[in-house]
Amino acid sequence: MRTAEVTIVGGGVIGASVAYHLAHLGCRGVLLLEREAMLGTGSTGACAGGFRYQFSSEINIRLSQISIPALLRFREEVGHPLTLHQDGYLFLLTREEDVSGFRESLALQHRLGVPVEWLSPDQAGALVPGLDVRDVLAATYGPADGIADPAGVTQGYAAAARRLGARIETESEVREIRVEGGRVRGVRTRRESIASPLVVNAAGPWAAQVARLAGLDLPVRPSRRHVVTTRAFPGAPPRHTLVIDFASTFYFHRESGGLLFGMSREEPDGFDISVDPHFIPRIVEAGLRRFPPLGDAELGRSWAGLYEMTPDAHPILGEAAALPGFFLANGFSGHGFQHAPAVGLLLSEAILEGRATTLDISPLGLARFAAAPVPGERHVV
Repeated sequence: MRTAEVTIVGGGVIGASVAYHLAHLGCRGVLLLEREAMLGTGSTGACAGGFRYQFSSEINIRLSQISIPALLRFREEVGHPLTLHQDGYLFLLTREEDVSGFRESLALQHRLGVPVEWLSPDQAGALVPGLDVRDVLAATYGPADGIADPAGVTQGYAAAARRLGARIETESEVREIRVEGGRVRGVRTRRESIASPLVVNAAGPWAAQVARLAGLDLPVRPSRRHVVTTRAFPGAPPRHTLVIDFASTFYFHRESGGLLFGMSREEPDGFDISVDPHFIPRIVEAGLRRFPPLGDAELGRSWAGLYEMTPDAHPILGEAAALPGFFLANGFSGHGFQHAPAVGLLLSEAILEGRATTLDISPLGLARFAAAPVPGERHVV
């Protein structure tokens, strides 16, 4: 029987980051198992690639304060090229209740040292030529926010992990989490059993299914999100600022000389990632209202991916108290890519040192859902 010191289930950006950080911190028995033929083909491959400091909860801001600097030094630290544009996030506010809520968030962001600006509608419109701001009451702009390439981060972490001795295997679906004597003992794939005293659940939207293999209930549900692109056109914004119409959830940014955009809606839980052809025109209609130059563009590709939502839109991080040796990195609620550098570091610290030392992640433990409700992240797109 093969052995591994730590086995990671899931080869998206979170799993790759955990593998890299474990190996970087000296763990020499890292094994990552991905069921698909390639890494990063689940939620990671479908996401828009945004990163931001502009959250409403302190813990999410602090995760960003670890992650964003790591993305900015990614080439130097990890040794892999990364396409990154730090042109900011622009939140457009059209409802009085959102203006009030974002003012509260701005005060928290400033207290934590985050550079976020409060803008008038005209100032917001000047940032992105062509933007229709006639119904906008106010806006916030984070100049240190931006977008980066999720595939580049995933492949960079994986390549660096391999150089440090980690084993990464694709087409290896985990079908059983072996539990004996009240703790994790290993995993079984369709081909073999692997002895491993430590297992990390990094299975993205499938996290609840993997947790059930270990006898745990995990409050993570998959929720479909649509993304649309256009071909290059002259009216595309010159910068890569990610614009979010908060009330409608419509967002867009420059991509390959055109636009990448999307919008959310109420979706039933499930793993359906087919594109709803009736929803795409509604997304385009919202885009035309907010950014009329979109009318001159030819639509390109459309796809759908999955968010992994928790009840409070915060991730679940750390060891499962009910099952020693089983570590959770789940439920990022649309923020997994941008927080992957922090999560990989913090979970690796928890595994190797007994606790995360860079940032206290105990408030993100699974046990919080059995206690009194905690305030949720309000700035979910």
